[in-house]
Amino acid sequence: MLRRRLNRLFGGDEKRVDSRTIHMGRQPCSATDAFIQPKFCDNRIVSSKYTVWNFLPKNLFEQFRRIANFYFLIIFLVQVIVDTPTSPVTSGLPLFFVITVTAIKQGYEDWLRHKADNEVNKYPVLVLEDGKIPCQKDSEKIKVGDIVEVVEDETFPCDLILLQSSRDDETCFVTTASLDGESNHKTHYTVPDTEKDLESLNATIECEQPQPDLYKFVGRMHIYRDGQETAVRALGPENLLLKGATLKNTKKIHGVAVYTGMETKMALNYQGKSQKRSAVEKSINAFLMVYLCLLVSKALVCTTLKYIWQSRPGQDEPWYNHKTQKEKDNNLYLKMFTDFLSFMVLFNFIIPVSMYVTVEMQKFLGSFFISWDKDFFDPEIQEGALVNTSDLNEELGQVEYVFTDKTGTLTQNNMEFKECCIDGFQYLDSQTEVDGLCTTDGLVSKPHEKAGMEKEDLFFRALCLCHTVQVKESEWGGRGGGLDQLDGGPPRAEDHCGFIASSPDEVALVKGAMKYGFQFLGSNAKSMKIMNRNTDIEVYELLHVLNFDPVRRRMSVIVRSKTGETLLFEEVDRIKRHVERNATDGYRTLCVAYKQLSAEEYEKADAGLREARLALQDREEKLTAVYNQIETGMSLIGATAVEDRLQEQAAETMEALQGAGMKVWVLTGDKMETAKSTCYACRLFQRSTELLELTVRTLVGRGRQREEGLLELLLEYHRRAVQDTPHIKAMAKKSRSWSSVSQDLGFIVDGATLSLVLNTSRYKNLFLQICQNCTAVLCCRMAPLQKAQIVKLVKNSKGSPITLSIGDGANDVSMILEAHVGIGLKGKEGRQAVRNSDYAIPKLKHLKKLLLAHGHLYYVRIAHLVQYFFYKNLCFILPQFLYQFFCGYSQQPLYDAAYLTMYNICFTSMPILAYSLLEQHICIEILMDNATLYREVAKNAMLRWGPFLYWTALGVFQGLLFFFGVHLLFSNSALQDTGQVFGNWTFGTIVFTVLVFTVTLKLAMDTRHWTWINHFVIWGSLVFYVFFSFFWGAIIWPFLKQQRMYFVFSSMLRSVSTWLVIILLIVLSLLPDILLVTLRKPQSPHPRQMRRRLPPSGTSTVFMLSQTHSTHSFSWSD
Repeated sequence: MLRRRLNRLFGGDEKRVDSRTIHMGRQPCSATDAFIQPKFCDNRIVSSKYTVWNFLPKNLFEQFRRIANFYFLIIFLVQVIVDTPTSPVTSGLPLFFVITVTAIKQGYEDWLRHKADNEVNKYPVLVLEDGKIPCQKDSEKIKVGDIVEVVEDETFPCDLILLQSSRDDETCFVTTASLDGESNHKTHYTVPDTEKDLESLNATIECEQPQPDLYKFVGRMHIYRDGQETAVRALGPENLLLKGATLKNTKKIHGVAVYTGMETKMALNYQGKSQKRSAVEKSINAFLMVYLCLLVSKALVCTTLKYIWQSRPGQDEPWYNHKTQKEKDNNLYLKMFTDFLSFMVLFNFIIPVSMYVTVEMQKFLGSFFISWDKDFFDPEIQEGALVNTSDLNEELGQVEYVFTDKTGTLTQNNMEFKECCIDGFQYLDSQTEVDGLCTTDGLVSKPHEKAGMEKEDLFFRALCLCHTVQVKESEWGGRGGGLDQLDGGPPRAEDHCGFIASSPDEVALVKGAMKYGFQFLGSNAKSMKIMNRNTDIEVYELLHVLNFDPVRRRMSVIVRSKTGETLLFEEVDRIKRHVERNATDGYRTLCVAYKQLSAEEYEKADAGLREARLALQDREEKLTAVYNQIETGMSLIGATAVEDRLQEQAAETMEALQGAGMKVWVLTGDKMETAKSTCYACRLFQRSTELLELTVRTLVGRGRQREEGLLELLLEYHRRAVQDTPHIKAMAKKSRSWSSVSQDLGFIVDGATLSLVLNTSRYKNLFLQICQNCTAVLCCRMAPLQKAQIVKLVKNSKGSPITLSIGDGANDVSMILEAHVGIGLKGKEGRQAVRNSDYAIPKLKHLKKLLLAHGHLYYVRIAHLVQYFFYKNLCFILPQFLYQFFCGYSQQPLYDAAYLTMYNICFTSMPILAYSLLEQHICIEILMDNATLYREVAKNAMLRWGPFLYWTALGVFQGLLFFFGVHLLFSNSALQDTGQVFGNWTFGTIVFTVLVFTVTLKLAMDTRHWTWINHFVIWGSLVFYVFFSFFWGAIIWPFLKQQRMYFVFSSMLRSVSTWLVIILLIVLSLLPDILLVTLRKPQSPHPRQMRRRLPPSGTSTVFMLSQTHSTHSFSWSD
């Protein structure tokens, strides 16, 4: 890595050029040309962060970038340099503990990364020397330009261009499960016209510089032959085999390395995501600033009062403590500053440095409870929940907006062919006789005539040809026996043909054609086979595939037929009515069209496609332009309807989220009618809901310019939704939510209109106000980029609400990364969403428990942890502050150094850690049954200034009680009948004993869910404190200069009055909590009562998100 950076620094930076040139076998393309071998990085994978040499300095630098660690480092240095009242050990040891624990954790994680890197880098691979002799090497020794041999079921060691395959059709199958989670077989093709004998192959490859997109690759190969013109072949993603992918159903392949090591697409994709910060972390920083101000204030007060007190005659230099000449010569202001620093050191324990370690451990260990939850295990895919980051556990309990994808998230993405429409005639799936009766809209047709049969044949041929489906190798030419393999989906017994596809829509269409007698038999790089209803085999020459993309929303193929001419026809109106009706029924609709190309038209299209595919710059834009030019003037044949069923318990999950006060926004790329039907099925829209529509259709219908019509509609909807319902504002204040809720209105907007809205701030404000007063908002025809824009719009709105995005496909990644919390669904559209998410779950129904149970409990636990840490440290330091008023502001510590050091590390750390991991103030069943409980902790309710001031006041009250209660006891310092007088260390030990027992018993009172672990750590901590105090004071320690605690604790406990005061002070300190628990009404009544408290459903704002195919185009060439 260092070598690569130096190369880039001193002129070796290959980023200065837009492409790289690779010579096959690292040989020059011509013997007469001067050849300088380009330098590329080696094939070593380095995912580790540290080395043996840089671990210590680099890790320390990263840890001291945290404000709290740096603060305690400064305090420690002050204690070392300045003569302070406490030993440097009191600050140094806790800091050393925090730094050491964090370093061990990070070092262990990095050691695991080193171990994984070595396994990959030392993996043996076969490299062809001189193009023919296989030589075994370590994977890390592969160089760019090497020809690598890979056999079946092996992973590719680097990014390769496919040169040869053992298959006769010059293809190979790979799975990319380790890259994007898709376990379906993808087809890749060899470079056309390459030499069979790789030894004689002389070629160069020009390709783009490394970039992380797994699905994009642009390049071309120049093939040199003696006495012949140089051949140029286009290279695309279908020729590129990615590192980490696995070879399947192919005995072996040969490929040339183009990207190696850290420049492979897999390595570029594993770079870290932007760090997300939780609301709790922001609250901690705010509270920390308050306590830092308290610390400075205490130090200033004590410093000021010290010099006021010393200004009195005889106080500055008493008879028993004369100043030295050096002390008299010291600068007054320098001494005042030194005293201020000493007081800062004395009171610095009010800042809880150990809280950061406890919070990190709580998040890390707590995340395992999500992974271990058996309710999240899905037997279909044999997987459970996945936690990619543990820093946002508590954020799951603060979600206000949920953005969800539709296809594959609300629905199963399990497509089933339902019906089709040909020439205006409806063909139902239940129809058994193709030549029988079909129905039209409102009429029953006559039996099909000859023209109808031709149109049927053309339509079903289009379904059999316009796709990228592959037939399993074992099924070629056969009609049964196999099972589907689609994106890792489980095989089903009712399937009778083995199809391999990346999209479930395509398999559904191919199966739909089978029901009407047309069967797709398979394809290779140059031809496609189908069997018609007469069982005749038809072979078509595959000329070009115009791939699907989300911008064009269509896919086309150009094939050459061996049959006669084909008829052109149009039945747009009747087919349009079928499409609208099917969309209203909730089906996914696709239109099928064709076009007959003349020889001149095809030659022009072929030349345009070849030129665009050879371009290294802007290849996609050029291809899109050619595609759009070809896909014009097409004739509509018919349309299909495919059903995508709802996810299991989708409606119940949406109702629960709404009941919890969350606003569910769902955006979709589907037609408005299809998406609207899904909203009704999920109970986001009710039948009584009045829908406000803001679409291109409503804008055009007003007969004005779009901008004028948009403003007029927004103002009208704003009046109806906001101004005419003033009572909604009162409801919003009562529910403490950013948006209020109406059960009467629904809002629908399309992507084109939304683009206009997002371009003007006034439109955005009106839009948000309308949305907040609607039950549900549906955005249809959304582009993938608009998803992230919508999330960002709400995320940055007034109040900065916490957002959550959930999706299952690559088009959902942008919104998952944009939201505060990203949830990936382990669906059928690959694992890109899972890889980029913070949490991953198998099914949508699991989102309910993840938020309502886990999220609620995580937030309550960590909020209590944060408040408790500040409270117990305030109780700890306040008596130390008060003690200065009775010791002449001499910076005399109240507690022994051992107690100062071990208070946060040993005596009070484990009980709160166990509480923050195991506490269940309300059982999970009640949290699941009563979604309204989620609202009680919403809006960061437990970390607001009100609860913070309550905990602070409690700490002040108990600190005052500790100090003055013991001070009252010491009005007569002879605490025993023997007349023995006790000193200041006994005074401090009694205060510390009351302190430890009080804060520990306070936590025990707050605990609702007791386990053996809670009992062990709470009572064990108290026993350990007593044992340590006896042990610490019973031995003369040789490393201590002063044995000030010798027999202090044991002597103290011989006094009956000491026992009485300790017990009395503990009871009085806990009395406010006892009275509060006794007098206040219970927060969690009986489950039956809570069911009565449930509000009616439909109390949230809803939007929809998805991306689907909208039309298929079918190009025909004769």
